[in-house]
Amino acid sequence: MSYESLILTIDEKIATLSFNRPKALNALNAQLLNEMAGALDEISGNEDIKVLILTGEGKSFVAGADISELARLNPIQARHFAGAGHRVMDRLQAMSIPVIAAVNGFALGGGLEMALSCDFIYASETAKIGLPEINLGIIPGFGGTQRLARLVGKNLAKELIFTGKMLSAEEAERKGIINKVVPADQLRGEVIKTARIMAAKGKVALSAAKQSINDGLDADLATGCAIEINAFALCMASPDAKEGTTAFLEKRQPNFKGSLKG
Repeated sequence: MSYESLILTIDEKIATLSFNRPKALNALNAQLLNEMAGALDEISGNEDIKVLILTGEGKSFVAGADISELARLNPIQARHFAGAGHRVMDRLQAMSIPVIAAVNGFALGGGLEMALSCDFIYASETAKIGLPEINLGIIPGFGGTQRLARLVGKNLAKELIFTGKMLSAEEAERKGIINKVVPADQLRGEVIKTARIMAAKGKVALSAAKQSINDGLDADLATGCAIEINAFALCMASPDAKEGTTAFLEKRQPNFKGSLKG
């Protein structure tokens, strides 16, 4: 499938999806959101892909929603646009494979919401993040009020959303929003290094671990532990469990070939 606002590449079981509207700082518009939904379906349908990386072309990850499009929306259209954004973010968060946000520049508004929907974030030293929608007389509309509060707590989330403050990559790392900050010219290499480590693991186990964490965090401890028990048992249905334990006993590297399709 071809895309106008995205670039999709696949190498060594790792997919990289790059936002490709550099003249608009990769701002999110209806076309990009629609293309992204299709791209995520394409990636999900490729059983060979074990890790997804999101990044941006040019100087920005995603600088937010396209204001020229946003300014023309009436309330009904705004609800539809927000709903489309939420569907993409939910789809991204629900991906069965690990998703890394490689934030190479601005990740503002919808851009930060996109990054927060990934499993974790690496960023360049020059990156800036924030939810500045309050400066436009609106609020985050793609899940920012919910995902940021769940990540850093309601008080810090309120401060950032109420003020519209931008954070440097280093500040965001200290506050637990970003996992790792590296020089700009090393970002891709660092992300690929981590992606390769994960891509060498069993796909079933990666999916089970992700589902257990995501589903368990929204439940009480007992329910979360029950989710883990079931996910652990599911792993044992995959040939990867046999391969992993056998490889350990034989003192060799495992060769995981398990599939989510059975």
